[in-house]
Amino acid sequence: MTDNVEETAGPGGAPGPGTEPAPAPEGGYPAARLRLLQDEAAIGPGRRAGLARLTDDWLAGLLARHATAAGLAGTALVAVGGYGRGELSPRSDLDLLLLHDGRADADALAALADQLWYPIWDLGLDLDHSVRTPAQARKAAREDLKVQLGLLDARHLAGDPELTAALRTAAYADWRESAPKRLPELHDLCQERAERQGELQYLLEPELKEARGGLRDATALRAVAASWLADAPRGGLEAARTRLLDTRDALHLTTGRATDRLSLQEQDQVADALGMLDADALLRQTYESARTISYAADVTWREVGRVLRARSLKPMLRGLLHGRTAGKGERSPLAEGVVELDGEAVLARTARPERDPVLVLRAAAAAAQAGLPLATHAIRRCATATATRPLPVPWPAEAREQLVTLLGAGTHTVPVWEALEAEGIITRLLPDWERVRCRPQRNPVHTWTVDRHLVETAVRACDLTRRVHRPDLLLIAALLHDIGKGWPGDHSVAGETIARDVAGRLGFGARDTAVIATLVRHHLLLIDTATRRDLDDPATVGAVAEAVGSTGTLELLHALTEADALATGPAAWSAWRGGLVADLVKRVAARLAGEPGPEERGAAEPTAEQERLAIEARRTGGPVLALHARSEPPTGAGDDSEAPDREAVGVELLIAVPDQPGVLAAAAGVLALHRLTVRAADLLLLDPVEEGPVLLLSWRVAAEYGSLPRADRLRADLVRALDGSLDIPARLAERERAYARRARAVLAPPPRVSVAPGSSRTATVIEVRAQDAHGLLHRIGRALEQAGVAVRSAHISTLGANAVDAFYVTGPDGEPLADGAAHEVAAAVERALG
Repeated sequence: MTDNVEETAGPGGAPGPGTEPAPAPEGGYPAARLRLLQDEAAIGPGRRAGLARLTDDWLAGLLARHATAAGLAGTALVAVGGYGRGELSPRSDLDLLLLHDGRADADALAALADQLWYPIWDLGLDLDHSVRTPAQARKAAREDLKVQLGLLDARHLAGDPELTAALRTAAYADWRESAPKRLPELHDLCQERAERQGELQYLLEPELKEARGGLRDATALRAVAASWLADAPRGGLEAARTRLLDTRDALHLTTGRATDRLSLQEQDQVADALGMLDADALLRQTYESARTISYAADVTWREVGRVLRARSLKPMLRGLLHGRTAGKGERSPLAEGVVELDGEAVLARTARPERDPVLVLRAAAAAAQAGLPLATHAIRRCATATATRPLPVPWPAEAREQLVTLLGAGTHTVPVWEALEAEGIITRLLPDWERVRCRPQRNPVHTWTVDRHLVETAVRACDLTRRVHRPDLLLIAALLHDIGKGWPGDHSVAGETIARDVAGRLGFGARDTAVIATLVRHHLLLIDTATRRDLDDPATVGAVAEAVGSTGTLELLHALTEADALATGPAAWSAWRGGLVADLVKRVAARLAGEPGPEERGAAEPTAEQERLAIEARRTGGPVLALHARSEPPTGAGDDSEAPDREAVGVELLIAVPDQPGVLAAAAGVLALHRLTVRAADLLLLDPVEEGPVLLLSWRVAAEYGSLPRADRLRADLVRALDGSLDIPARLAERERAYARRARAVLAPPPRVSVAPGSSRTATVIEVRAQDAHGLLHRIGRALEQAGVAVRSAHISTLGANAVDAFYVTGPDGEPLADGAAHEVAAAVERALG
């Protein structure tokens, strides 16, 4: 998008100022117009420009003939709006301005206008017309934004070219001067249109002009560029606009009406007129074009806002910022290689995407978790890098974690995902995505295209992650459940094969891959069975139980079913449907409960290194630490489908400390203060009779950004935390306040703390599912300590943005808690996290 429209001649070869009108073609303008519109070879931009030239010549002849006959000088005929751009669709309006210098007699001007307008009306063409002096035109533009936008496309047709040139120059000067005030008004108009007409890229009967991502938005981007304040991303924008114009041309010729709505009954004919395979191909191309324009609009309006905010700084404030920070802005770290700058997530100065293939996902996850847009230049740097150095297959564990974190950001996932998709990154990371991208769903129940529905399902699933043991598998299955659409046959069957391949590509182990494939294969099983089968028939429940296989998979499938329905549209889910599904799930769970349960999680034997650390801790009476890298590939063995495939992310930190109250809370707090993210952790109590109990804590941690702290600094702070000289709650609260000032929190579902009955004969198991956050494990540890229970062991897992933790606790007597006391402890922990 350029701003040189002010200086150029008419687009597509339309005559510029001072061009003599061509001789009238044989049969006059109506016959020549009809021949052009019936010429199947003259389609697209060429026909629009040709129709504009033909109309220019006809109107120029009218003005020359009648103005000369009336002896009128100092007049000019000017095309504005779409006609001014030289783009005439078969049924387009003619937007005309009869310009005069103010010296002509009013009656003579009125007569001249009638001699111009009536021939147009006689042909049945729509006309938007006005008669003004340059001063009157400028005044009207100041009062009406639409008039001002039309003047930006003013093009001389006939008469005095100096009148037109002077008006164009003044119109652009006025626009650039008033742009800081008028651009917000233009943005409001665009948003109001979007609310009325919807998003073109998701409508089964798209409005090509007025809907969001349509031709009006493309025109607004031209106006923004002409203001010199900001510019739109140019990649593919003009091609997208051209495709929408071509579709509108075919629609006009097919219907014979000046309509911009692509109705269902006309789509096959329009597709045929454009030489396309079918209506689905037409809709998909239309959606792709709209998505390109919508993305360009999002980026452009964000840049406009940034520029206008910078301009609104008072001179005094600008003076205060004139020192070393002037023009630099404050950078707040978000993740390794990613910072927040001026309301966007951008790459850090030291970031090297060409050396760090995970950076694109890390940046996207950090942006979504912070509720920030991902800067366009950051995406493009990463896109260039991923083209030359793609992620290895299977993906490393960090890449998989970052994808899950991105999907777990809720509604903030959508704009970040769309930005990645607009720059071609999603299909590069997930090649199978190409089949579902912009694919229409010809079902009025569906609100979205297939690809957006998949993302929306992940957004809905994010709200249900507290209900499942494996939120990462739920989110990935949500993203892939309809991935088979676009392939022949049953999309669930095709999707199972694709999901298995994608899960392997992402680096999931064999067990997790099997669960994901099962969820995709049977994502319609619960809703179809609950609403179409007799639930009192044992065969019905038995068939579902056989297909699902385990209570863990059933739990995931229940959440996926609800997320899928909620993301489909308001007609797809109701309290009645939800009740039927819940009843079915309860019956199937009872059937599955008759199978042998998972083996009890017993106390693991300590390793030789852990034994060594425990001996040293007993000898010194204080904490002993070891910090080092440790690689552990996925095991793929075992039968516990609830446990994630174990794979190290980051480094391993081992801590041994003589048992005393508050160890877990203190250790977790120290890690949080040092900005270490806990990916997984295990706590084990060694309690030999003679030597005294020692707690062994095994952590898998990663630095949020920067380098890892030294082990001696961690030990020193842990000693201070245990003796009470380091106030961890106060330090963490101070950091939380600072973080809240610079970042918007993601709206996450509330934490859920429950008692897992029957999970252990020797302890009570307290399960915590919550949004991962700074100091979360510290707050849990403090709450358990204040509840007066002892933590015998703990199993901590961070799956994307979700923490799924299990704590094996006993009472002061070393026995499991009574049911009432256990639920009181769970409630106390939940209150502490609230």
